[in-house]
Amino acid sequence: MEILPPSLASSCLRVGAGSLKEQSSYYSAKVSRGQGFILLYHSVMAGKLTLIMGPSGVGKSVILQQLRERHPEIHFPRSATTRARRSGEGDDLYHFLSNAAFDELIAQKKLLEWAIVHGGARYGTMIDEIIPFIEDGKTVIREVDVQGFDSIRSHALFSGNAPHYLLQSVFILPENKEQLIAHITNRAPIAADELKHRIASMERELTYAELADVKIRNVEGKLEETLSEVERNLYA
Repeated sequence: MEILPPSLASSCLRVGAGSLKEQSSYYSAKVSRGQGFILLYHSVMAGKLTLIMGPSGVGKSVILQQLRERHPEIHFPRSATTRARRSGEGDDLYHFLSNAAFDELIAQKKLLEWAIVHGGARYGTMIDEIIPFIEDGKTVIREVDVQGFDSIRSHALFSGNAPHYLLQSVFILPENKEQLIAHITNRAPIAADELKHRIASMERELTYAELADVKIRNVEGKLEETLSEVERNLYA
């Protein structure tokens, strides 16, 4: 009987003789016969990390929420953060850590990237929330800003001529700049200086679209078309 390589051990199905289960078109199957059963070896479509990015107000949160609801097979990693837990907040989105524990993650190189945001709290992307799921053949989706994108694409796990793991980047583009400005100003009153700062950040972020593997324009009122395009590229 053929021996299954250790790297494929987790993708072996054992089923009763004559009851071979139908497999997804994402699998390529190889069958060998043993005593009283069939071993089906299938190499699952390789897992990957997909980074979703785009300027503030472009609709990333809505797109990610829809993907969560429609695709339970996709893994959405939790962030590590030093900010205080809010009243009634669970553990579904964050690992709440002390500053000392966060420092330990940095020292042990267990973060793909991290940054100081809102009021001095730190947020980071934990390797243990990403790599085990990629190795299990899953697509992992992570929203990042352009700094996080720079950090992750240059990380040793995802860079070089022969990276350890597959990385895909998707940039969500606005219909136009006026659309973004309207979204920002409609959220809440904003001072002129702050709006000027936001517009400058938006224009800098938009330059990163050319560095992404995929660019998708989110047209106002056409969310379904945007989602279909994101899904098509996720499973291409």
